[in-house]
Amino acid sequence: MAIPAKLQNDIKQFQRLQQELGAVQQQRLQIDLKVREVSNTLEELKTVPEDATIYRPIGGLLVKAKGRKEVEDLLTEEKETAEVRLKAIERQENHLRERYTTLQQELTQALQAAGVQPSVESGPA
Repeated sequence: MAIPAKLQNDIKQFQRLQQELGAVQQQRLQIDLKVREVSNTLEELKTVPEDATIYRPIGGLLVKAKGRKEVEDLLTEEKETAEVRLKAIERQENHLRERYTTLQQELTQALQAAGVQPSVESGPA
């Protein structure tokens, strides 16, 4: 039995959405890891004496920092930026997940109505 062209198009759209959702989930995991890494670094930095020599990265170089405060400020700013990006990517992921679920249900119903046994996987969740 042939699947109607519109339904084939909807299936392709669903597959693209599935890939996009997977990519966004990967981005979220990477940003979340970055936030945790910077948080741990900030915590560890608190145990370093105020007069200790500290280096900070600038591109591929390590440069002597003026002091612990300079590095704390840079890391705090980096953490805040990453947290803002994390919130934005989480919103995007939630939106994509809602579209994914809705489209999955619509495709399942359309395939059943067309007499085709649906094999729409649950995919990224």
